[in-house]
Amino acid sequence: MTMGRIIFYEDKNFQGRSYETSQDCPDMSSYLSRCNSCRVENGCFMVYERPNFMGHQMLVRRGEYPDNQRLMGMSQSDCIRSSRMIPMHRGSYKMKIYEKENFGGQSMELMDDCDSIQDRYRMSDCQSAQVMDGHWLMFEQPHFRGRMMYMRPGEYRSFKDMGMGAKGMRFMSMRRITDICSHPEGSSVLKNWFPMKLGRSYAMKQPLSTLQDCQRDIMGKIVFFEDKNFQGRSYECNSDCPDLHSYFSRCNSIRVESGCWVLYERPNYGGYQYVLTPGEYPDHQQWMGFNDNIRSCRSIKNVYGSSYKIRFYDRPDLAGQMAEWSEDCPSVHEAFKFCEFHSAAVMDGAWVFYELPNYRGQQYFLEHGEYRNFTDWGATSPVVGSFRRITEF
Repeated sequence: MTMGRIIFYEDKNFQGRSYETSQDCPDMSSYLSRCNSCRVENGCFMVYERPNFMGHQMLVRRGEYPDNQRLMGMSQSDCIRSSRMIPMHRGSYKMKIYEKENFGGQSMELMDDCDSIQDRYRMSDCQSAQVMDGHWLMFEQPHFRGRMMYMRPGEYRSFKDMGMGAKGMRFMSMRRITDICSHPEGSSVLKNWFPMKLGRSYAMKQPLSTLQDCQRDIMGKIVFFEDKNFQGRSYECNSDCPDLHSYFSRCNSIRVESGCWVLYERPNYGGYQYVLTPGEYPDHQQWMGFNDNIRSCRSIKNVYGSSYKIRFYDRPDLAGQMAEWSEDCPSVHEAFKFCEFHSAAVMDGAWVFYELPNYRGQQYFLEHGEYRNFTDWGATSPVVGSFRRITEF
């Protein structure tokens, strides 16, 4: 397991007495009388407003948080009382959610992110859960908004016990905490190198001096420009962003410095999608954009690997005729007996569907998980013209 490191400070702007830790801390009161800023040097942590991992909580990644509003989004002072390190996870993800407490009512099993249990499962509430594999974030509102709660493997019979409020919490969306340095070779990537995919082989980049460098490069970096040819106001991003409107009013050129990204026409990952790999895009026609509206973006994680596999079905709910594929396909009409994909299951890799043959038209990004209806990947029709793997990182 790769260790994280976080430093808490009694005063704002990293002043006053400090406390450094690389493991869980159920009660910080014996080390600090108050906490008003922190610095995450590597890894990911959950910070809590009360001892023993209780009360409001917030995920913090590598970076600086000079005041408690940056930490918890709250105005009260001294709001950090305990912290928990989130270990890196390289395996599968599985969680079962229940509509009522004590695993009662309707239940559903998840293996991937879910931006709305109401839209996806017709569930109006989630009040208990079982985490079988992986580490997850639960969100109070759809589209990964509102208060959050960190869940590691175990049983959660009632969220009332988590100190989230007198009436407990109910959650409407959930997201996996993915390993930003995962790789098929296992822990070897945590040494002073990481692989760069070149076709079907791997080439070694220059040695990276620290794990922070590895994390920063693998997470990706994208720069948006308001005008064509990389002119005008710009905004640099290296993580998912559900609403870009506050950073720029329009987008006419983009530079992807590292990583792979999905761009969305509307906030909260809605509307037309565009998948971009490293390179320069001097105008929106270069990424097949219909207009200059880019309102949200998502980094594609864990896209490189030794195998790719996807299954297609001609009926919803993974039923009917099935076809399995592991290569790019420039024309579904020529390669398949059926041309309508009503559902799909991605076993390995990340993929892009295109509305038209030869990788043209509207795009749809699919990562590991099950898509029981074509609407799950954002399409309005089951017709797919072509598809291909996302191999460039």
